[in-house]
Parts: sequence; C-alpha cells; structure tokens
Amino acid sequence: MPRNATNEWHRRRDVRAVIWAIVPAAGRGARFGGDVPKQYLQIAGEPLIAHALDALLAEPRVEGAVVALAADDARWPGWTSRAGKPLRRCDGGGERADSVLAALHALPAAVGDDDLVLVHDAARPNLRVDDVSRLIDAALGHADGAILAAPVRDTLKRAGRDGAIAATEPREALWRALTPQAFRRGPLTRALQAARDAGAVVTDEAMAMERAGARPRLVEGREDNLKVTTPADLALAEYLLARR
Repeated sequence: MPRNATNEWHRRRDVRAVIWAIVPAAGRGARFGGDVPKQYLQIAGEPLIAHALDALLAEPRVEGAVVALAADDARWPGWTSRAGKPLRRCDGGGERADSVLAALHALPAAVGDDDLVLVHDAARPNLRVDDVSRLIDAALGHADGAILAAPVRDTLKRAGRDGAIAATEPREALWRALTPQAFRRGPLTRALQAARDAGAVVTDEAMAMERAGARPRLVEGREDNLKVTTPADLALAEYLLARR
C-alpha cells in the first residue's frame, strides 16, 4: 500500500468504523458426505451456521452480516435478523471467493471502501467473542487487515511420491489460517476480483490480499476454533460447545 494511503488509514483509525460480517455458505459440504450441507447440521439444537453467526454478532461493534447461499438453497430459515442485528442473504458462487465477492457487493451502501469486513466460515461454530474483538482491534490498527491464526505446533513431514517421508519441515514460522479474517471492503473486493480475472484460485481472503501485495497481520486465536469437515469434527464441536 502506498505510504500516503497508509498514513491516511492511520489518521482514520480513531474515527468509528462501520463493521459488518460475511459468511460464505453456498457450498455443499461434499467432503463431509450426506444429504444435508454441513452448515445446516445440528449441534446443541442449532445449525452450525447459527452458532457461527451468533458468535460474530455478539461482538458489539459488528453491526450486521451477509450470508452467501446457493441459489437453490431451500434449507435457509429465512432469517432477516439475528441477535437483534440485520441479516442479509445473497446468492453465492461455485467457489468460496465467488461467494465472498457476491456478499461484498450485497453489503449495505453505508459500508464504505474503508470500512471493515469480517469473513467467517459457516462451519466454524466454536468461535469466541474475545477472539473477534482482538481481531477487530488488530485490523483497525493495520492497513492491510488481519486474520485469526494458530501457530503450527506439530512436527511437519514432507511426503515423497512413494508415500515415504522425504523431509522434515521447519515449523517455527508457520501458522494455520483460521477465520474470521478482517479487511477493508474496497481492497478486499479489488483483490478478489483481480484473482478471479487472473484465473487464480484463492482458498482464503488473505491469499487474495497477498496476491495484491498486502501483508495482513497474524492474530493468535484459540485452537478450538475448528472447522467442521468430518463427522469426527462435528462430534468434537458439539462437545466443545456443551462445555462452554
């Protein structure tokens, strides 16, 4: 980001930012299996997506959320508000980045290019509000935004083509990307559009921002902010929520 743009961002830090959340939920959850998209699987009496939304909206500074759904989604409960805050829906796309881009365009007009947007996985139900608060604080103070992440603690092995260990990889500087990820609306929209135009597949918002030359801040989050991908993950998420 040019120096003058960075300086302008820091001058604006003390101005109250408009903050909205985006939850891409147009996927079918093919890796999980079954007929029910995983965002609608029930734990603790609510679908995963409800837990994800409630955690985001519990942060007082988050004013509302946009959910990107499959165009033929018949399971969406039709919520227009949650936790007393507005909830919008839009049609998502075939890839995560397409859904996030559609949701960025569906945000209220009051959300400007310099306002903050949090993007969170619908299948991460165990998000803690204090992590959301620390992420927002970091992103408001850093021109390139911030993401929740966790340091890699396991020993990492690189596999050879024969399935045997080829090497042990150093882990000291490696982190696992989590969500939410927080960026200003304008730069994130442009970064995702540029990746789409280039035919690049980006697996999270930070990757799109990195392609655009940004260096988002890493904010250490709780390791139990897990993404439900398998039936075992679902059981663990239910256990963790029951203990809260």
